[in-house]
Amino acid sequence: MRQQLVSTSCKNQPGDEVKIEVLFKPEQCSQQSKRGDLMNVHYDGFLAKDGSQFYCSRSDKAGHPQWFVLGVGQVIKGLDIGMLDMCPGEKRKITVPPVLAFGEKGKGSVPPDATVVFEVELYSVSRGPRSMEAFGQIDLDKDKTLTKAEVKEYLKLEYEKGGKPRDDPFYEKILADIFRKSDNDKDGLISAKEYNIYDHDEL
Repeated sequence: MRQQLVSTSCKNQPGDEVKIEVLFKPEQCSQQSKRGDLMNVHYDGFLAKDGSQFYCSRSDKAGHPQWFVLGVGQVIKGLDIGMLDMCPGEKRKITVPPVLAFGEKGKGSVPPDATVVFEVELYSVSRGPRSMEAFGQIDLDKDKTLTKAEVKEYLKLEYEKGGKPRDDPFYEKILADIFRKSDNDKDGLISAKEYNIYDHDEL
């Protein structure tokens, strides 16, 4: 597949844009990622100035692909932008300016005002867990709250539909992360208010 280079302008200042290079894109694309989708990815982070690596998901957290909800600030702004409209199986090289990465302060081994480069491989993308359409599909008993059993069943159906069924520990890990980030009152349920992180969305 021929490489494609796309520049996505996000700021008014010159150079404050995310640059996307498509390294590989499958011929068949079942679903493109969008804001609110659950992403399962591996990604490596490098400093643009010298190519030194500052992060590798394959060596972090037992090497499992990372999951996050796209477009809600769970990753840096540049990745939220750079991973839009990706297909499962797609690989991208995403160059992120400091203002959309770690800014003037930097973080860890990333120095202040550093441009960073991520090589990203998307394994799967599924609706939600943040689209309000998905909330209705997950909430099987229609009580406007989500239990762990309901969320787990939804995740299993999504992965099986994509031809990638997983074992229970895989789903339990995702569930733990979802409830840690979303169950603000720690009652073991995700309410419609906790779920609805888009102010303009309605149930």
